[in-house]
Amino acid sequence: MVRFGYALSSEEHRPADLIRNAARAEESGLEFALISDHYHPWINAQGESPFVWTVLGGIARETQKLEVGTGVTCPMIRIHPAIIAQAAATTADLFAGRFFLGIGTGENLNEHILGDHWPPYEERREMLIESMDIMRGLWEGKLFSHRGEHYVVENSRIYTLPESPPRIMVAAAGPESASVAGQRGDGLITVSPQAKVIDRFRADGGADKPIYGQVTVCWAASEAEATRTLHRIWPNAGIPGDLSQELPLPQHFEEASSIVTSEMLAEKMPVGPDVERYVTSVREYVDAGVENVYLHQVGPDQEGFFRFFGDELRPVLSELTQ
Repeated sequence: MVRFGYALSSEEHRPADLIRNAARAEESGLEFALISDHYHPWINAQGESPFVWTVLGGIARETQKLEVGTGVTCPMIRIHPAIIAQAAATTADLFAGRFFLGIGTGENLNEHILGDHWPPYEERREMLIESMDIMRGLWEGKLFSHRGEHYVVENSRIYTLPESPPRIMVAAAGPESASVAGQRGDGLITVSPQAKVIDRFRADGGADKPIYGQVTVCWAASEAEATRTLHRIWPNAGIPGDLSQELPLPQHFEEASSIVTSEMLAEKMPVGPDVERYVTSVREYVDAGVENVYLHQVGPDQEGFFRFFGDELRPVLSELTQ
């Protein structure tokens, strides 16, 4: 059974709008949402970056059924994993079983802000694993201490805990992180239906665990309008390779995406009102075995997207997954 969800883009929307969009997603029949956790937007045109844990509290009060996860938090550098453990526990208690913690190895864009060294990927992977051990240790609700390779926790106890510990979904763009997700996580988050990522996740312990896959789209009344909006607000989607993890400032992403044309973006993701383009992108995930597909609508017209999803896209997607 495939479920469909919604991406809450903290880089594009103010806190009250994110809360309102989450409620509209639930009303529109979307079953889950992932909210991004950034200190900076990717480029200045996106314009926002609220503190995700405050926004999540509002979403918990304004929704009743929607499953919500962070998509994703880096529990390693900018914020110590012991603090993320407390934030996630409180949030999970507010959501009463509807929250999961999505985590990843982060981006320099957000994690450099306190002057910390930006480690290479191999070290960040080790830090991520150690952070998971710390968070799960603290969620046991007992006095907890830890002295590891990267972190120290001394005589710490989380008193406010949900009935069950938050599930941890691990983001992966390559097979090494997919292996961490399979072996140590409760599920996988991906932004591309790559066989090498999904196969490694399944082979390394994730055979019975969920996968969440994001599809970036831009609905508008015309393809031309959607293409312009996508290029103005989300050109970073066209930046290749590891640059998205390494660049430190929005201006650097603007410079890197200066070579990305609107045509390049429109070729790789659904734009405009044609339902079939969306179905084709979703089908790639479904065929790859992803059972939770969520849509990131780029731009200010979220209401138009919700109408499009409810009236036109959802009926076709329901047939696709039968």
